[in-house]
Amino acid sequence: MFDYPVTVTWKRGKDEIFTDKKYNREHMWEFDSGNRVPASPSHHIVPLPHSNPDNIDPEQAFVAALSSCHMLFFLDLASSAGFVVDSYEDEALGILSRVGRNVYAMSKVTLKPKCTYSGPKIPTRKELEQLHHKSHEMCYIANSVKTEIVTEIIS
Repeated sequence: MFDYPVTVTWKRGKDEIFTDKKYNREHMWEFDSGNRVPASPSHHIVPLPHSNPDNIDPEQAFVAALSSCHMLFFLDLASSAGFVVDSYEDEALGILSRVGRNVYAMSKVTLKPKCTYSGPKIPTRKELEQLHHKSHEMCYIANSVKTEIVTEIIS
């Protein structure tokens, strides 16, 4: 078992009443490495000026975590299979949908991995499908959620 500590901090502004719901929701994520990431609710959900579209929102982080986890397993499996991956790009897309009365969930995440390869052994479409399927099965984040996750292989 492993622990993954994250500290999330927020502080009410000096002149903010708070109970009027007109407070700034910008906050900070700090990781055990010392990295700090400015965060905010999505400006699609919490209007400006109470959110900041320049900051990362939890929904984006969720999609990024799924994409990153999938990619890391894919790279490991491709390496073990003898494929040389030169680049990997995923323009992943998360869909936030209403799933009940006033209840929303990240209902679907589509991964769109596009890779370039070199060397004597280039994967076939079938081999890519198998690698991505296995990557999905192994991904810790994918195994932790009930969101539908689809992989559309670009290369």
